[in-house]
Amino acid sequence: MKNYKHTVAERFIRYVQIDTQSDPESKTFPSTEKQKDLSRLLVEELKAMGISDAEMDDYGYVFATIPSNTDKEVPTICFCSHVDTAPDCSGTNVKPILHENYQGQDLVLPDDPTQVITPTAYPHLKKQIGNTIITTSGTTLLGADDKAGVAEIMDAAHYLVTHPEIKHGDIRILFTPDEEVGAGVEMLDMKKLGAEFGYTLDGGVPGTLEDETFSADGVTIVIKGVSAHPGYAKGKMENAMKIAGAILDRLPKHRLCPETTAKKQGFIHPVMMEGVLEQATLKFIIRDHQTAKLEEYEAELKAIVDDVLKLYPNSTYTFEVQEQYRNMKEVVDKYPQIMENAEEAIRRIGYEPVKNAIRGGTDGSRLSFMGLPCPNIFTGMQGIHSVKEWVSIKDMEEAVAMIVEICKIWEERA
Repeated sequence: MKNYKHTVAERFIRYVQIDTQSDPESKTFPSTEKQKDLSRLLVEELKAMGISDAEMDDYGYVFATIPSNTDKEVPTICFCSHVDTAPDCSGTNVKPILHENYQGQDLVLPDDPTQVITPTAYPHLKKQIGNTIITTSGTTLLGADDKAGVAEIMDAAHYLVTHPEIKHGDIRILFTPDEEVGAGVEMLDMKKLGAEFGYTLDGGVPGTLEDETFSADGVTIVIKGVSAHPGYAKGKMENAMKIAGAILDRLPKHRLCPETTAKKQGFIHPVMMEGVLEQATLKFIIRDHQTAKLEEYEAELKAIVDDVLKLYPNSTYTFEVQEQYRNMKEVVDKYPQIMENAEEAIRRIGYEPVKNAIRGGTDGSRLSFMGLPCPNIFTGMQGIHSVKEWVSIKDMEEAVAMIVEICKIWEERA
């Protein structure tokens, strides 16, 4: 890609200023209509490149094809990123700040000088000397998760369209809504997507790629206590909120919780509690890289609830388990060429591939089980879901080069 004038940075800066935050409490799909504002823009830009079939469907999914330009029979490859940003931190009025010719200093964010990005907290900054860093202004997230991935796919598409000498098979582009609230592919028409293998662009440091995620369930516990007038409650009242509190207090404190686990250790994690005297609800997420362990954790949680409820003989509860996603490795391992081609692409752009297991999930987790084996590759994003989110323009350009190399390698090896 020598002498190519990248468009990834200008696209990224444009995209992050569009508020696309998703809403976990919404009952609609997508969860917020404003996500479609970016999706519509992406369709316009794809068509302006000459990709004539670019479209957004009623659910906010963006589809587009870069047609094959080779005589070989090459599998159709999909590149996917999500347009929404996390509900964890404001995504409204994002003001991207460019720190040019970075020299290793702490980055003080101007709209809230108490927010400082340091090389100590983010060691990858030490590799960015002389590069341009994009940060937030200090009061919002940046949106590199996953607008870095979106911008990188768009720039790679632009490069492939303007460089027809690069041979490749059919390339499908997919942009999804609502990934951050766990519903990114819920309404996706897989037949319409029409790809054989895929890659999500939703990872971190250059050179990294992931073929393994958590397997995930959700658990909802609804406790029905016994209400009584507090002045005459002796021997009668069983407070559902106190029951919920007792359950939380019995959870493991030195194992099976996010704050004390790392690498491939799983957890039981309460994420929501609400209620009144008569009824209270607890919601949990259950995570492990081994799917079979989810049932073990759920059984342990249920045993805690049963034990607590022995102290409240007139109260009852329901315990509902919802499957959320499964470890993509169970599918991706059946198609070793997907990872082999990505690893070779990473080597070609000057990095030694580093395989990681994600302590979370991506759209690729569910896509893999929907028929599109789909590991995850780097975008350069750092400090995600926070006001200290940042990304290097150089890292984004490296991701663009990697996408192009993946396309070339699939064609070469067909």
